[in-house]
Amino acid sequence: MNEVIRTESLTKKYRSLRALEGVNLDIREGSVYALVGPNGAGKTTLIRILMNLIQASSGCATVLGMNSKNVRGSAFTQIGYVSENQEIPGWMRVGELLDYLHSFYPTWDTSLEANLLIQFSLPRDRKVKALSRGMRMKLALASALAFHPKLIVLDEPFGGLDPLVRDELIASLRERAQEATVFLSSHDLTEIESFASHIGYLDNGRLQFSEDLGALLSRFREIELVFDALPQFSDALPAAWLQTKQSSTSVTFVEAHFEQQNTADQVHRVFANVKDILYTPMTLRSVVLAMARRSSEVRPQ
Repeated sequence: MNEVIRTESLTKKYRSLRALEGVNLDIREGSVYALVGPNGAGKTTLIRILMNLIQASSGCATVLGMNSKNVRGSAFTQIGYVSENQEIPGWMRVGELLDYLHSFYPTWDTSLEANLLIQFSLPRDRKVKALSRGMRMKLALASALAFHPKLIVLDEPFGGLDPLVRDELIASLRERAQEATVFLSSHDLTEIESFASHIGYLDNGRLQFSEDLGALLSRFREIELVFDALPQFSDALPAAWLQTKQSSTSVTFVEAHFEQQNTADQVHRVFANVKDILYTPMTLRSVVLAMARRSSEVRPQ
């Protein structure tokens, strides 16, 4: 498949602050790629560079085969972009806004527009300023989808929305993902897991991993080791064991590179008296939380 977004050593500095540090990203055509990470990780900065709203300090980025510095004007006839704080003229009516936007997009589909208005329960004669936050986000998404973009870019589209609105937006994205590549940042990990194909985790400006969601969830496990007596082990624990905790008859940890036989062999090398090993699959939320807590992990003594 073709690359829709690619970055190489992408770095953004604000004086002494490095918002992005050497980010290498490769997003393929047809993906639903979710960028996750804590507040201040650099997600919005990355998206703003891709959309040519700010410039990188070093490195390069391409979007739909063009340098991100050239993403302007007609390039946006192929890109549907929606940000969390999307500004829409409050004095316009819903129908007036869509009619205005229609003239800028040669591929605008009036039938799709009508379907989106029905799907999102958006009244054409309602003024934008009279819409709720959720309805305004629906309108922003409808205006970004009605012209069949090749790439849909969403920056925190679900923030502050009630569950019903989030479900409606996700349902619409699932439909459009059949004809477009979707790249979004979000904190809503449960919703992301329900439809994303690929996940990237950004922390402190660095991309910690970027991979297929299924592969990611298959390599993480919660492990519980059961003992008859106080566990005995060496101080040197494998680097892939995260959040290691000990009680009188058990040890628990998150395995970041799970392969059952290899993990079992490692356990038996570290612990001489393990009785049983329990493996529990993890959700995307639990994986991200484990990564976020990694730096503060306390090893047992």
